[in-house]
Amino acid sequence: MPQITNRSTAILWIGYALLAALITPATAQTPLPAPVQGHEVTEIGPGYFTFRHKGLRNIFLITRDGVIVTDPIDPEAARVLREEIRQRTPLPVKYVVYSHQHWDHVRGGKIFKDEGARFVSHERCVAHFKDLPEKDIVMPDETFAGDRYQLTLGERTLQLRWLGVNHGDCLIVMTPDHVNVPFIVDLGTAGGMPLPFIADYSLHNWVRSLRELEGWDFTEYVGGHGIALAPKSRLAERREYLEALMSETKRELDAGIPLAQIPDRVAAALQGRFQHLRGFNGIVRDNVRRTITYYGMGW
Repeated sequence: MPQITNRSTAILWIGYALLAALITPATAQTPLPAPVQGHEVTEIGPGYFTFRHKGLRNIFLITRDGVIVTDPIDPEAARVLREEIRQRTPLPVKYVVYSHQHWDHVRGGKIFKDEGARFVSHERCVAHFKDLPEKDIVMPDETFAGDRYQLTLGERTLQLRWLGVNHGDCLIVMTPDHVNVPFIVDLGTAGGMPLPFIADYSLHNWVRSLRELEGWDFTEYVGGHGIALAPKSRLAERREYLEALMSETKRELDAGIPLAQIPDRVAAALQGRFQHLRGFNGIVRDNVRRTITYYGMGW
């Protein structure tokens, strides 16, 4: 972990940051964009679709032997998704694959379980589901260890890749073998900012994972939120934002700047390059507070 000059003070920042979030008037920050309403289905390639419900996305594959569905999102979304699938094929959903453990993506799969689907995830997700059970999450029937797994149904194979710790410790990237457009959840939502406190991210491993993805041979991807198809350059944009966030925050810490002043100073330094990102003004200071804890506590 890099050294900073006012480390002992930075250790106190977690309590300060959480308190500040509670007492800051709502008018002091730009509101986040309203959730997108409704749903849509977009065909990416032969038998390869992305489904959006409000602000979240998944993908599904229709094969000659049935359907592979990913993140069911929630019970309402899963019911809508089931109807959309029925409009395209009478074949049943055979597999549901979880991208990672977070509830906003993986609730609601019981409708598919009741029809006989088997659920798949990286093995590291199971501990999270057991530690904090949620009634609308179906436990995986099959898990895999390591960094690669192939799920084959009919004539199609869905490649599952684990990049290590980044957004939590069990997130996987999925790519069908016949359409080179990966499904990349939460690592780089196109055109948007990270979550305010980015609490479940390892910052340096997030940067590492994005660099690895930038080295893959593809031009577009499907994200877990936002538009149906995003250019690969959006992943680089997210990495560049994170690198600038980290370097500017560390610069202020090493200079001994009072902690209460650092969020505004870093926000001003980043504004010229990144203000175009959705939610920048309302989120950047919380991103800075989170980064202070990274350098102060290794968190």
